[in-house]
Amino acid sequence: MNVQDRIREQLSGDKIVLYMKGTPQFPQCGFSAKATQMLGACGAKYTTYDILSDPEIRQGLKEYSNWPTFPQLYVNGELVGGCDIMTELFQKGELQKLVAKATD
Repeated sequence: MNVQDRIREQLSGDKIVLYMKGTPQFPQCGFSAKATQMLGACGAKYTTYDILSDPEIRQGLKEYSNWPTFPQLYVNGELVGGCDIMTELFQKGELQKLVAKATD
């Protein structure tokens, strides 16, 4: 299975997926920490993948999403964006709605 197929499989497995540096318990960058805090504040049930432990996924995601930075949040298989977009959506109350809609 090539890396693009692996990414598609991961995204189809869960409604909310966060590709991040580290884990929610031990984030390895401030942006990943902030992303998990926002998802937690939304009450989201989500799956994470540590891109630092899988360089193939890290590079493959950049090509898959055409988005160069991490974290990357996907809801229902669609890229929402990184920490900056998540923050903007959260402040407007849109991230909470997106999460609630995905978990209905």
